[in-house]
Amino acid sequence: MFRVLTVIALPTAVLIAAIVPVDGVSPSRTPTLTSPAPTVAPTPTQEENKEAVRKVLKAQQIAWNHGDIQTFMDGYWRSRDTVFVSGDTVTRGWQTVHDRYRSKYPNREKMGELTFSEVEVHMFGYDGALAFGRWRLDRGADNPHGHFTLIFRNMAEGWKIVHDHTSEASEG
Repeated sequence: MFRVLTVIALPTAVLIAAIVPVDGVSPSRTPTLTSPAPTVAPTPTQEENKEAVRKVLKAQQIAWNHGDIQTFMDGYWRSRDTVFVSGDTVTRGWQTVHDRYRSKYPNREKMGELTFSEVEVHMFGYDGALAFGRWRLDRGADNPHGHFTLIFRNMAEGWKIVHDHTSEASEG
């Protein structure tokens, strides 16, 4: 008998409770408990994205001028797919690019004082950018300079350089 009540009566009571209005309120008007919609960060504007790319370049310039190649390299995507082109040499991979900078600029004297100028940033949608500008190293013995074209991608960890094409001006 108890089994019959459990199998028939309990589901019937649940069904009736779901259908029958409570206190004169129809089920269609029964207030529902809803949680607030999750907050989503607003999509940055194109100008905010351009400024974020410029901040990466500013952070790189500051790191370089403090002799900190490691922090300078934080502007690059830590990937085997990172590409750096200078002259007729193509360097692939973040670690290889890092090692190239270390060997070419082993001390502060070789690093000099880096300046970026005439920087233009052009967006490719909301997750890609191209930065074009001039670079200059002020060193005691010489002042190499030239142009750069950088391709940035907006990664989970922020804006990163995925492709760097840097050229040095010839003095001839």
